[in-house]
Amino acid sequence: MRKLWLIFAQTVTISLAALFVVQLFYPQILPRADKAAAIKEAPVNTEASAQIGSYRVAAKTAMPSVVNIFTSKKAAQSSENPFMDDPLFRHFFGEQQEDQQSQRENSLGSGVIVNSQGLILTNHHVIEAADEIEVALPDGRTFPARVVGTDPETDLAVLKVNVRNLPAITFAHQENLSVGDVVLAIGNPFGVGQTVTQGIISALGRNHLGINTFENFIQTDAPINPGNSGGALIDSEGNLVGINSAIYSRSGGSMGIGFAIPVSLVKQVMEQIIRQGSVIRGWIGIEAQDITPELAESFRLKQVRGSLIAGVVRGGPADKAGLRPGDILLEIDGREVVDSSTMLNVISGLKPEKKVIVKLSRNQAELNIAIMIGKRPKPQLARNDE
Repeated sequence: MRKLWLIFAQTVTISLAALFVVQLFYPQILPRADKAAAIKEAPVNTEASAQIGSYRVAAKTAMPSVVNIFTSKKAAQSSENPFMDDPLFRHFFGEQQEDQQSQRENSLGSGVIVNSQGLILTNHHVIEAADEIEVALPDGRTFPARVVGTDPETDLAVLKVNVRNLPAITFAHQENLSVGDVVLAIGNPFGVGQTVTQGIISALGRNHLGINTFENFIQTDAPINPGNSGGALIDSEGNLVGINSAIYSRSGGSMGIGFAIPVSLVKQVMEQIIRQGSVIRGWIGIEAQDITPELAESFRLKQVRGSLIAGVVRGGPADKAGLRPGDILLEIDGREVVDSSTMLNVISGLKPEKKVIVKLSRNQAELNIAIMIGKRPKPQLARNDE
């Protein structure tokens, strides 16, 4: 028995020694395990299991609702040649003259489908003075569009295409927006095609920029470039938070400071345009300016607030009510006037033919005066005229 055990032990020892030698000097002889089979691969991402930090769901949700807008208008021409009435002149030069007159200027922008029946929201400046407007859907179809109405003072316009069952975007709630929220800008920058860029909300309530009469901009660092105008600014869930409108730039391209018209103002203007073709605003006929610390000290005001009446339109509601240059508006219809911008927004939101009480400071005394709100004229007045 002991002899057999020795034979077995020697056999095992010799085998292990042989295996060691083969593995050391001839490793290719031995079978190798497939290491690739042990590697764990991530599952193919679905919409329900998108990667953390990815905004693919938001982009996929909103992109079908963002369209490209192409406009054209006749190029500016010098006055018609007086010799065009001469048959001989027309024989030699008429065709060239007609070719020049047929030249057109083309431009592009973006828009957002706001309902399935073909209503599209864009910027006023995108379609301003256009003779022809064409809308290109993300699926490649193109349709002529007509203007339902525009509002130059907020730079918004509503278009209509004769198509049904379009993918309308979902509107976000303005009160849910905060500085630091992630946003995506969707549009057609420089005509390269539909593009998505990402950033955050840098600030809310930007005004005094001199871009529009009524300003309450969302500021974002999401890159916005020429061609993005009228496109969508969406949140991380694909809901519309604003309409891209303007950028601050020294080069013509994005510098990280872009401005979008907030969804609250968009809805207010859009609904009026759809309902009545234009926006009707309140007006009292004054020219106003902000109260500075120097003015507050000059008028002996306790706080730097209110709006100084610098001029009154003769025959306007303010003139009829007895308001004078030098008066300082403190409240309108129970709402505090912080500066000229808030004053403008408060008055414009009032219905014409409504009588309201304004509180003002005159000669260091506070007065309450009743005033009948008028209808704001077409935008031919200065930006700070209210």
